[in-house]
Amino acid sequence: MALNPRQWLAIIVAAIIVVAVGVGVSYYVTRPGSVVIASSGNGGDAPAPKTVTSELMVAGPLGEEALGDPKAPNVVIEYASMTCPHCARFHNEVYPEFKKKYIDTGKVYFIFREYPLDALATSASMLARCAPGDRFFPIVDLLFEQQTAWAYVQDPKTALLDLLKQAGFTQESFNACLTNQKILDGVNWVQKRASDKFGVDSTPTFFFNGVKKPGEQTLADIDAILGG
Repeated sequence: MALNPRQWLAIIVAAIIVVAVGVGVSYYVTRPGSVVIASSGNGGDAPAPKTVTSELMVAGPLGEEALGDPKAPNVVIEYASMTCPHCARFHNEVYPEFKKKYIDTGKVYFIFREYPLDALATSASMLARCAPGDRFFPIVDLLFEQQTAWAYVQDPKTALLDLLKQAGFTQESFNACLTNQKILDGVNWVQKRASDKFGVDSTPTFFFNGVKKPGEQTLADIDAILGG
C-alpha cells in the first residue's frame, strides 16, 4: 500500500530520533546533517596520541571490512562517514594511488570502519554492509564517487535506491537492509567505540600503526608516515 506524504514524514522523523538515541529500527534515509555527531575537518597541529594496537584491532560485531595482507608490516585504519565530503575527496583522489602503492604491494593492511555523521550516512553504511555478492568496497567506492548525486538531493532515498540498483539491489533488498536491526546495531557499535575508546570525533580519522591522524591525508602525508 502506498504511503501518503504525511506517513513518509512520520517515518523520516522517527528515523532521526532512532539514530540519535541509538536504539530501534526504521528507515534511516534523510538529508545529511540531520543528526550530526561531529563535524568533519582536520585535527590541527596537536600531537597525535598513540593507541594500544591490541585494543584498536578489536573487530566490531559485523566483522572487519579490510583489504590487503593481514600480515603486512603496516596497519592503516580509517573511520569515515559516507556523507563526508572530506572522506569522498580522499577516496576519489588519494585512495586509488594509496591502494596501488601500499595495499596491493603487501605493505599495508587497510581496515575501513563506519563512523556515520548523520542518519543518511548510517543508511549508506548499512547498505554497503548488505552489498550483494560481498561487494562492500565496490559499493563504498560507488557511493563516494557519486556522493553529490545522492547525499545532497531533495529525495535521497530514491537517489540511493536508483544508484544501488546497478549494484544488484532490489526494492525489497534495499528496504530489508534498512530495517535490519543487527546491521544497525553493528554500525552504531563501531562508531560508539571509536568515540569512547579512541577519541574519534571527526571524519576522516586515520590510525597509522596505532597513531591517530585526524583529517584528510595526501599521498605525500602517507609517504612521510609510512616511509614511502
